[in-house]
Amino acid sequence: MALLAEVDRAMDTLSGPATACVLRRQRDVFGDARFERLGSISVGHLYNLRNSAAYLARRVVLTKTRPTKVITIGVRKAPAPEGRPGFIRIDSVHQGDQDGAKGLYHINAVDCVTQWEMVATVQTISEAHLLPVIEQMLERFPFAIRGFHADNGSEYVNHKIAKLLEKLRIEFTRSRPRHSNDNGLVETKNGAVIRKLFGYEHIPQHHAVRFNIFCVEYLNPFLNFHRPCLFATELADPKKPGRIKRVYRPKDAMTPLDKLASLPDAASVLRKGTTFKDIHALARALTDVQAAEPKKIAKRQPQTSQKNRPALHWPTQQPIDTLNVAVLQPLQAHT
Repeated sequence: MALLAEVDRAMDTLSGPATACVLRRQRDVFGDARFERLGSISVGHLYNLRNSAAYLARRVVLTKTRPTKVITIGVRKAPAPEGRPGFIRIDSVHQGDQDGAKGLYHINAVDCVTQWEMVATVQTISEAHLLPVIEQMLERFPFAIRGFHADNGSEYVNHKIAKLLEKLRIEFTRSRPRHSNDNGLVETKNGAVIRKLFGYEHIPQHHAVRFNIFCVEYLNPFLNFHRPCLFATELADPKKPGRIKRVYRPKDAMTPLDKLASLPDAASVLRKGTTFKDIHALARALTDVQAAEPKKIAKRQPQTSQKNRPALHWPTQQPIDTLNVAVLQPLQAHT
């Protein structure tokens, strides 16, 4: 019971199938003998344990997307990846206002097929801050980006973003009216990842550099290498002939890296110079629970200065001093 509570604290209480996947990976992938029994637990029994007295004893302002009058930028349609990675949905999350002062913004980009996720933080969503960060985020995906889908906020629907995507030969699509699910995947991740970790309270803009470093060094590797996601299996609906229903089976819970590796001819979609051997070596350097530790420290000490930040470095990741200046300079100029 204590072990399950420890995993739930580290992973922020994922869904039953995702938690069962973490327990199984701790036993089978990372060889942790403590998970010998928990690694075989069913999803139903896992929920029973969470409701038990022994388990419970151990675990005891939003802004709307700004509309734009620009109608000639981007194509109004949903992404059509057809099983290919590289079609991302992107959205921004604002950390509230206080006494008339704007908070910082998180930028969240999620691949439609693999759920590979990149998060960054900027002071404002002006072109000076947003453009360099978006370009860096696109380069950090392990596969080439083919599609870029956003809602109709003017931070994305503008000529500077369109020019950047055209230079990279990336299709630019945006949400259609009365189709709330067009950008549903990333909006779901906004709540399940960003709001769950950073909350809703106001965070001043001058903290943007520190939050961005945390996302690059800790959060993004954790999300893609260690946090299981649920993937749907499409089946014919016997009650409604001709329709397809999506079923989320426990056995289909896996990390974005595992999903990417499971695709047909997966090695061919990786960027030049990137191999699964190198990515898996990085992913296996820490167990799933160990990888969640920096996230827990960040939640306990949200106002720790960058100078006194715990020295927890992702294995083989570049140190803070060598992070790409294209991301940090626009932020530091306003601190």
